[in-house]
Amino acid sequence: MPRLEIAADGFRLDDRPLRIISGGLHYFRVHPEQWADRLRKARLMGLNTVETYVPWNLHAPRRGEFRLDAGLDLPRFLDLAAAEGLHVLLRPGPYICAEWEGGGLPSWLLADEDIELRSRDPRYLKAVDAYLGALLPPVLPYLSTRGGPILAVQLENEYGAYGDDSGYLEDLAEMLDRHGVDVPLFTCDQPSDLARGGLDGVLRTVNLGSRVDAGLAELRTRQPSGPLMCSEFWIGWFDRWGGTHVTRSAADAAADLDRLLAAGASVNIYMFHGGTNFGFTNGANDKGTYRPTVTSYDYDAPLDEAGDTTPKYTAFREVIARYAPVPEEPAPGPAPKLAPTTAELTACAGLLDQRERLGDAVHADRPQTMEQLGQSVGFALYETALPAAGPAVLHIAEVRDRAQVFVDGQPVGVLERESHEHTLSFHAPRRGARLSVLVENQGRVNYGQGMHDRKGLLGEVTVNGRAPESWDSRPLPLDELGGLSFTAFEPAAPPVGPAFHRGHLDIEQPADGFVSLDGWTKGQVWINDFALGRYWSRGPQTTLYVPAPVLKAGWNEITVFEMHGSSTRTVELRGTPDLGPTED
Repeated sequence: MPRLEIAADGFRLDDRPLRIISGGLHYFRVHPEQWADRLRKARLMGLNTVETYVPWNLHAPRRGEFRLDAGLDLPRFLDLAAAEGLHVLLRPGPYICAEWEGGGLPSWLLADEDIELRSRDPRYLKAVDAYLGALLPPVLPYLSTRGGPILAVQLENEYGAYGDDSGYLEDLAEMLDRHGVDVPLFTCDQPSDLARGGLDGVLRTVNLGSRVDAGLAELRTRQPSGPLMCSEFWIGWFDRWGGTHVTRSAADAAADLDRLLAAGASVNIYMFHGGTNFGFTNGANDKGTYRPTVTSYDYDAPLDEAGDTTPKYTAFREVIARYAPVPEEPAPGPAPKLAPTTAELTACAGLLDQRERLGDAVHADRPQTMEQLGQSVGFALYETALPAAGPAVLHIAEVRDRAQVFVDGQPVGVLERESHEHTLSFHAPRRGARLSVLVENQGRVNYGQGMHDRKGLLGEVTVNGRAPESWDSRPLPLDELGGLSFTAFEPAAPPVGPAFHRGHLDIEQPADGFVSLDGWTKGQVWINDFALGRYWSRGPQTTLYVPAPVLKAGWNEITVFEMHGSSTRTVELRGTPDLGPTED
């Protein structure tokens, strides 16, 4: 069977020269019923390869578990890629960055208080070995050496931006070999990190978005012979809450793509199709200030979040055609979209009133982190009795990441990690009043040294300078809402504090759409139990993508978890997105 050859003058496959023209397409960010459509559009743009990460934390949500079902059916995705005649670059991590929750590393690793991630820590390496031992057996038949589409496998990910321990990379390479990977390995790093992030005997590749000539020159300096390859050619960018929607002109990105291909380089366009951070899966950055990433991973890519072609698709197709064959079939047109329709949410359920239906509390002398509670994403509720009536000052050493504070169910304030807030003053109405602190994990840091990002209330928590004697810590992952008891909404007595609101939509014909949350403040949306993701009125995005396969002809249930309050009882489904203002 053919094996990708790394020759002095480039790649070869079946003893013929091969230029890899690839695009990023993460199966876990796309509804599985839409994989085939996105892969077909990749081929029609002129790509001969697709790249995907593998999110360890989704496949192994708890230690000892491993999932390859539904939207995590990687073998099915590989079958579909092969059916389109596409090669695959597989990037299994264990760390993937990807603006993804914790960079793909499972949160349960952080239950060990002093574990060192991305290192030779034996506890970490043991967990990585178990992960690869579960992932690779069903993937090995898809290696090109076994007749499958996978040409090469990436070793770690941008390690040079994090560390410089070549022994760690050697350990990972040995694991991949021992578990049966016999296709070439490669590393990827930004130009300034190439020396630190590489491993002798493993192909180095470069990540960049501009200054193509300088980046390729640095790669050639560090690797005097062998293929030139840009493993991440950034043609857009991700957005953060409170920022603008980042865009890059098609002409500018296409010009740099042309420079890469004119230099004889292979390329992976990051992203070809970004997709969506469904549910609670977005990551965050923290370079002194915590910045969570938004739900949409549109990335201003050749295919937009709904999988429709953009001006970049046409521009890139024209560039690729100068260097490689491009199918003669015309570029696909946009998929059908929903006509505007409105749903009234007529039932509600208060979170604080029904907390016992959502999770079991752990009683301890101090708040427990989410990791100690065995929880990955969602919320945690911390409760204790206040020792006295009167003025009170709550001080929390570390809020990870956003805390709503209630006294006897009444909201008294919010503390945000992003704003470096630790202290809140309020009035306790009586001795023994219930102090409730609802903490949202807004996304674990996915890049840099801040990745040891435990969630919940960390460190000492005091009221008027003294630590309460006991706490109830309750995990609220919100992964199962079936136990909630809804009642009819009463305009004269709306729910106080965070609440679930439910209604239904009648759809004649399912199609892609977008939920508009005008009038709502902050929370999550589900349609037919599918978690669409977070919304937040601070923007930039004000709509959430609804994949057509989520909908049914006829009756569709919609649930909105609103953390603060809304000025409306309705949500709108429509055919166009609003990702927010741009800087242009």
